[in-house]
Order: sequence, then C-alpha cells, then structure tokens
Amino acid sequence: MTAPDAPTPPAHGRIGIVQGTALYIASVLGTGLLVLPGLAAGVAGPASIVAVIAVIGLSIPLAGTFAVLAARYPDPGGVASYVRRALGDTAARMTGYWFMFGVCAGAPVVAVLGANYVVAIAGIDRSMIPVIALAILVPPFVANAFGVRVAGWVQFVLTALLLTVVVGVVALAAPAVQPQSFTPFLPHGWAGVGTAVSLFVWAFAGWEVGTHISGEFRNPRRAIPIGTAIALVVTAACYLVLQIITVGALGASAGEGAVPLLELARLGSPGFGAAAVGVIAAIVALGVMNAYLAAFAKLGASLATNRDLPRWFSKGAEAGGIPRRALALTAVVVLLYFGLMLLSGLQLKPFILVHTSSMVAIYAIGMVAAVRLLPRGTAGWWMAVIAAVLCAGMLILAIGSLLPAAGLAVAAGSVTIVRRARRRRPDAAPGHRGQRGQEGLDTAASRATRS
Repeated sequence: MTAPDAPTPPAHGRIGIVQGTALYIASVLGTGLLVLPGLAAGVAGPASIVAVIAVIGLSIPLAGTFAVLAARYPDPGGVASYVRRALGDTAARMTGYWFMFGVCAGAPVVAVLGANYVVAIAGIDRSMIPVIALAILVPPFVANAFGVRVAGWVQFVLTALLLTVVVGVVALAAPAVQPQSFTPFLPHGWAGVGTAVSLFVWAFAGWEVGTHISGEFRNPRRAIPIGTAIALVVTAACYLVLQIITVGALGASAGEGAVPLLELARLGSPGFGAAAVGVIAAIVALGVMNAYLAAFAKLGASLATNRDLPRWFSKGAEAGGIPRRALALTAVVVLLYFGLMLLSGLQLKPFILVHTSSMVAIYAIGMVAAVRLLPRGTAGWWMAVIAAVLCAGMLILAIGSLLPAAGLAVAAGSVTIVRRARRRRPDAAPGHRGQRGQEGLDTAASRATRS
C-alpha cells in the first residue's frame, strides 16, 4: 500500500510539452478575452492595468501549487484525488461533484458567449443563437471522443490561431493609443481597482484543468511545470498588453461597449476587424470547451472508479484510455444546463454563478489538501500555504454565490450517510450477513490498494 503522501509513479501518456502547454493556455486564456478588458476598464479606468498585474501575482502560487501536485501525483481525478489522499472520501466526492456537475455549468455559457459574438458580427438574427451555440459545442465533443492526444493537437492549432489573432488585433489598435487616455489614472479610486481584481480572478482561473489529464503526459514531472510556466507567461502577457491597448486606444469609452475587441479591431482596420473578432470568438469558445471536456471526461471516469459514480462510467480512466462513457455523461449534463438556459431566456448570470462558486470551493479545498500532502518547508508547500490564504479571501468575496456548491456538498455527504446506513443495516439471513461482511472486506482491500 502506498503511503498517503508518497508520490505516484510517473505516468507514461502521450501528451508532450507543446500539446500540454496549448491545453493550459486555452484553459486560462478563455472567454475573458471577449469581455473582461472592457469591463475592467469601465470600473477602474487606467488603473485596471494595476489590477491585471495584481492578479498575475496572485496566480503564481495557485498555478505553481497545481503544477507541483499534478507532476507529483498524476491522476485523472485531479484535485479530487489529492483531496482523497489528504482529507478522505467524502471531501473528495464533494470536490469531484463540484467540478463534474458545478463547473460543467460553464460549458453552455462559453458556447452562448461565442454565439453572441458571431451573431453580433455577422448580423444574424438572435433567434439563431441556440443553433450556433450547439454548433460550437459539437466539435470539442467529437475531438475528445477520439482521445486526448487528438484533442491535444487540435488544441495546439486552436491556441496558435488564437494567439495570432490577438497579436494582430493589438497591432492594429496600437497606433490609436493616446497618452492622455491614461489620465486620470484612478478615476474610481482604489475601490474600482478592487472590483477589477475580482473580475480578473475569474479570467485567470483554469489551472486545475491540467491536473485531470496529468496522467496523459509522457513525463509529467518535467512537462507539467514547464507547460504551466509557459502558459502563465503567455496568458499574463496577453491580458496585460490587451488591457494597456484597450485603455490607451478606447479611453473613457472602453467600458461602454459589450464587444471591446471588436472596437479595437475597427480602429485599425474596419473591414478586417469584424472578421478577426469573429474568428477570436469561435477560437476561444472551441478552445476552452476542448480543454475542459478532456478534464470532465477523465474526472467522470475516475469518480466511477472510486464508486462515486456508477462503475459503468469508469472505462477509459487509465492513462491513454478514452473515457467515452464519461464523456457521454458530460454531454448529458451540458445539455441539461443548456436546456435550462433556454428556458431562462438565455440568461447567463445564474449559470456563471454555479460555475464560479464551484471553482472557488475547489480551489479552497484543493489548497488545503496541498498543504497536507506536499513536504513541509519545500517551495511547493510554501506556494500552497500562500494560495490557501488567498483562496480563503476568494471564499469571502464569493460568499453570496456559494449556495450551488453547498447543495453539491450536501449531495456528496448524503452518499456517505446512505453507504454507512447500508453497512450497519442487519440482514435477515445469516448467510447474507456473511456475504455482506466479505464484500465489505473486499471493498476495504480494494480501497487500500487504490490508496
């Protein structure tokens, strides 16, 4: 039996540094590009640049901790597997449910955001948004059905295109930057900067996604830290440069429009601008979905392996395996959320709250697990301590939207209560009791082997 804090032997998957870095970049450099630069400029003015720098600093210990955990414990269960080692089965089940059934609410949000941009740019009737959103959802599911290796190469292409278009839009808008746009620097005071920080926290979320596919890396101990470092530098540079250009080129009007990237592109090339932003919207939506679906599928299979979901979904949990059954379950969950979104009149806020509250809960419990798992006094352990403190602050900021996460936690706890009640229930026939006792021993032995 492996000791709780002993590292798992390195996995031998097929993802290299290039593919892994692309998946990490897409997980973080997501739909925030479409709206956050303008929103942050609207609430903080030029000082929104300070907010971006602050969040980059806050992201370093969080991303670093997840990289250390993923490299040391490559497991498709991701954060849930770390929590299982450190805090037990019930806490791990909560973490898995938060990601599988809570974070998953963000998938249709991404698709609808992409569809909104396409509709606005192409002049299509808004009644076509659901159709376009479904069209955005289909390709990532198909790519992941052929395995994370295929999804990784698809992600590499999508990420390369995304970065190319972002650089192009910034280059087009850069000549329009005016020095006077940066004064006054604090039009809304430091309170506005705080609001901008809270917005950009969500832009830099996504570092946990790589933990679920860590077992698919050829050399996780080497590839994951390198991929994380490159992704952190690239995403930080993209958001920082884009924020500077947004403030400098659009000035006081930066926060007025819902499509700031479209406005930036039009400054340099009205004809090319609309097409460029349309490409950005499609690439961002497809890229984010592609990265997250790989994580959802692997997590679902891992949860089934640990009997937190029906065992039928466990196929494909092993490194190199394709968890098509868990991917199908993910499709059902996404379609349910999408159906609820249609019934709500395409209201995004309730589903964003489900997503973000689940993310905050995952980060908080994941950092607590990291503090307990990582060797005390090491660089990884200190990053985990710092990240745990920061996550506690995030929990306080998100206190008003934690109800969905609390509901999933209750569901996970209820499973534990039901299982304990079944184990304690006396059987009428002695033979059944003996058989149940043997099954309990087999289950305990199985759990010991897995640990």
